[in-house]
Amino acid sequence: MAGFSIKQLRYFEALALHGHFGHAAEASAISQPALSVQIKDLEQSMGMQLFERSARQVRLTPFGEAFATRVREILHRVDALDDFARAAQGRLTGRFRLGVIPTIAPYLLPRLIGNLGKSHPRLDLHVRETLTPRLVQELLQGRIDTAIVALPVSEPSLFEMPLFKENFVLVRPEKDAGKPAPRASELREMRLLLLEEGHCFRDQALNFCNAPSAVPRDGLDGSSLSTLVQMVGAGIGVTMIPEMAMGVETRSAQVNCVAFDDPQPGRTIGLVWRASNPLAEAFEEIGEVVRQSESAATTG
Repeated sequence: MAGFSIKQLRYFEALALHGHFGHAAEASAISQPALSVQIKDLEQSMGMQLFERSARQVRLTPFGEAFATRVREILHRVDALDDFARAAQGRLTGRFRLGVIPTIAPYLLPRLIGNLGKSHPRLDLHVRETLTPRLVQELLQGRIDTAIVALPVSEPSLFEMPLFKENFVLVRPEKDAGKPAPRASELREMRLLLLEEGHCFRDQALNFCNAPSAVPRDGLDGSSLSTLVQMVGAGIGVTMIPEMAMGVETRSAQVNCVAFDDPQPGRTIGLVWRASNPLAEAFEEIGEVVRQSESAATTG
């Protein structure tokens, strides 16, 4: 059996994760034909087919599934060696894979990316936006280095660094401007528009309404905060959004925003990483840049 490279294993992992040559090639920063050649060469090296290919989807073969488990272990150890070397240098450089949840990414990233470029010019930033459960899984598997999420995550093997707190505001039709903010019990009786299941922000909104396990009456789901705000502007109902989203999401909608009476609903945002990662001190520096970026975005 001929040898294979770590780079080929990373291409294999990308294709196994995305299940699509085009998406995997984009994530790997190479062309689709080049990725296809690398996967074929890897299969020839192994003497076994790793993927089942169809017009729409790429799937792991049974051997590919078993192979993928071992590849993740190898890449995790390789990344651990890389982290060890970078920690010894005393400065975070090279590839840095940052996960961010969707209710934070559009509002924080524009300023954060610029600030990281100034504070860590040798950093090669890769951003991954997805839901908290997926980010936690990818952290544990070593696919990303850190993630910006709502705390607590409550995963024993992850370290949580609280960064800042923010309140939620009510978004309602413009005609309701001037009315007092509804209490939680009153909000439960309104048509409350929520993010679809899987978003932690949905659970936080339901908890405020004292309805953690059921959708409020006449509730409707949306895939993004932008969709929810536009639905409110159309008169369909009301919704809640984090303060950092107000400037972006409400500027083109006919809506009114109002703060809730104390105690206001809110969340704690933090940075999480594997507790065993030797780059903890460098990640704390990143956390400070995140905190400063949020503060500047809020005051600006």
